[in-house]
Amino acid sequence: MIATENLTRKFEGLTAVDGLSFHVDRGEVFGLLGPNGAGKTTTIRMICCLIGKTSGKATVGGFSIDDPDGTMSIRKLIGLVPDNVGLYEFYSAYKNLMYFGRLYETPESRITSNIEFLMKKLDLWNRKDDPVSTYSKGMKQKVAIARALVHDPEILVMDEPTANLDPEAARTIRDTILDLKKEGRTILLNTHNLDEAQRLSDTIGILKTKLLAVGKPQNLEHAIYGRSTVIQLESAGDKVVQAVRDMNPRKFTVEGNAITLELEVPEKETPLIVSAIVAAGGKIKSVNETTGSLEDVYLKLVRGE
Repeated sequence: MIATENLTRKFEGLTAVDGLSFHVDRGEVFGLLGPNGAGKTTTIRMICCLIGKTSGKATVGGFSIDDPDGTMSIRKLIGLVPDNVGLYEFYSAYKNLMYFGRLYETPESRITSNIEFLMKKLDLWNRKDDPVSTYSKGMKQKVAIARALVHDPEILVMDEPTANLDPEAARTIRDTILDLKKEGRTILLNTHNLDEAQRLSDTIGILKTKLLAVGKPQNLEHAIYGRSTVIQLESAGDKVVQAVRDMNPRKFTVEGNAITLELEVPEKETPLIVSAIVAAGGKIKSVNETTGSLEDVYLKLVRGE
């Protein structure tokens, strides 16, 4: 549904996005993760045809962001939740949604049914006629999500949807995103919240002007940090340690009574090493596999460690 190839944007010599290439499949939630200033919002604005690119390519729903006719089609395909909600504060939520539904040239009967459905789903219906200026931040964010969905877009693009919200409001927004995910919506989620990205995303791209890594959260953890097997013993004596050394693991360390091993194929090698330890008289208390967390991966890539 979304594909970029070497997408680049420069501002007066400053490169905000550098050679970005990724794709988002239909029904996938793609989390674009990175620190402030990483180019996430710039990427979203290019994909939504709000600003132009400097070089590279991008298509949304098969339409090119370079094609003037294609940009109009892209805008109809996308529902955007921007980093600033941008609502008309002195109008009611209902009037805001009606206005934006008409902008998309959605049939009137469809707009009214969509508004009622969305406002009830987001628990806003009993406040539908109140001015948006009287709403909390969380309520305004829910109106922004309803606005993005009022024309039934195939793709939802969300820029920091839970930023500056209290925990309860942020949880409500995340639950809404999970519901949209179950509906099969294609979602591009821009966030610097690690927990949010891991909970919501099928695929994560870590961006810092350049795309540093992309993949499923668990695969990123394994690819960057590998998999370690930790064997906790009653006593890691010399005979036990030598038995492990004789098995020629790729790498192993001993700390106290714990032996940590980096193995090529843990599923095959771990049982053999356990057998060798037992044969050497070792008494095993536990065997566990560990890997780096998404936070470890993120910090390692972003800091360039």
